Amino acid sequence: MPTTVFFASNRILTGDSKLATSYGPNIQPPSISTGITYGAAFVDGVDIVSNNAGAIASIENTNTGAFSPSVQGDLADAGRNLLIFIHGFDNTFEDGITRAAFNREFLAASGQPSTDTTVIAFSWPSLGQIVSFPVLDADYRHDQFMATQSGLHLMTFFANLEPLLRAARANGNRTYLLAHSMGNLALQSAVESWFLHGNGNAALFDVSILAAADCSFDVFGLPNLAGLSALPLLSQRISIYYSANDQVLNLSLILNGLQRLGHDGPKNRTDQAAFPASTYRMFDASNITDYDRGFLTSHQYYRLSASVRSQIAADIAPQASPLVA
Repeated sequence: MPTTVFFASNRILTGDSKLATSYGPNIQPPSISTGITYGAAFVDGVDIVSNNAGAIASIENTNTGAFSPSVQGDLADAGRNLLIFIHGFDNTFEDGITRAAFNREFLAASGQPSTDTTVIAFSWPSLGQIVSFPVLDADYRHDQFMATQSGLHLMTFFANLEPLLRAARANGNRTYLLAHSMGNLALQSAVESWFLHGNGNAALFDVSILAAADCSFDVFGLPNLAGLSALPLLSQRISIYYSANDQVLNLSLILNGLQRLGHDGPKNRTDQAAFPASTYRMFDASNITDYDRGFLTSHQYYRLSASVRSQIAADIAPQASPLVA
């Protein structure tokens, strides 16, 4: 049975909105939030055992500016908890959608309470290709710029989603955010935009999972609601997954000249005043070896490692225990 992934994307369409290949690597102008495409993709072939994310079989219910009324009704009363996923660097549109489907399935298969979700993906215009250095540097810079520029669109997506999340919560469901890699940079930009545009505190997410985050490690310590310092105003709990053996982030450190959040967690992470256990949880995946760890896969441990997948499932459960740093 196909996995349904509801989605929003600020990629400029180059053809029929029902074709995955039409969602290219160029971005809608930031001022045109109504240009965001919303829809539902159906993914075949997801296999947790073989780590196969499947392929998009079809795309339906596409609409510009908001989800179609029928989809809005489905999301507000989905009968499941809601999982919002933001993909990272080097993802085509199809990559981001199929990984959202895979994330939904591994959580549902965990057996943990409240982990059978309806998934909603936001696909920003990553280039979706790596060749070799120095081409890697050019591709990386492209994606870094696109992630940052996607902040206003992602904020708009959150604003459109807010009443649906509120309705879902009123129906007894929970809401989760999972951001991977450079998707955390897009999230950072969106959180900043949220408050810069006069939006106030909002109970958007019960739990936010920040996995292998490719943004600065001091992002929670910035003043005046900058960076991710205001994320606790939008999310009840925040869990940060990091690994010193993430080879992609080790290269990112060199390219940026600054340690990444997903390398050793946030700056001063052991400071309980700055990161109280009631809000923040940390997980060090540096010594996780239950997957084929190479250059690119070392950055994908959150979905390739069975033990990390189990930890994420336990983490979003209503009575989750604190993570061990």
